Amino acid sequence: MKKIVCIGDSITYGFPYGEEASWTRLLAEATGHLIINKGINGNTTGDMLNRFSRDVLAHDPDYVIIMGGANDVVWRESVDRITWHLNEMYKLAAQKGIKVVFGLPTPIDYDESERRLQRVRDWMIKFAAANNLATIDFHRAFFDAEGILQEELLLDGAHPTREGYRRMFEVIPLEIFR
Repeated sequence: MKKIVCIGDSITYGFPYGEEASWTRLLAEATGHLIINKGINGNTTGDMLNRFSRDVLAHDPDYVIIMGGANDVVWRESVDRITWHLNEMYKLAAQKGIKVVFGLPTPIDYDESERRLQRVRDWMIKFAAANNLATIDFHRAFFDAEGILQEELLLDGAHPTREGYRRMFEVIPLEIFR
């Protein structure tokens, strides 16, 4: 059994339903691994970095799934600062031999925020490729085969419905954790 810490914001936690609706619970059920949900509603990547030692390193996991950035863009944090936070979390985990997986942030149905968040996703993809890290494309879970956003999967333009969380789980390549 592997130990996986999932650090993030409300979309990791499972807002508004709670952890039982989160993709993290479905991942635990599907893999039998110990999944520790460290999603906190409203968290930015800066908040996640500030609690990284306590909420990730202290658990000595095999993997950490890092997903954040949506609250940052809503609060108008710079993309450079967001990516710096993500890089710092990566470095802390790598120093302890923890395998890092980036979860690409889910869509925000507001054009300006979504444009900025796409820049974060693009950085994550490029950084992961350069550092041989896995990514989970949670973003694509919300689009149909033609690339059209399925708005009915978002409660408020940002938080997933129960079906949205299920679809997030479905895009996780489980072989990452074997």
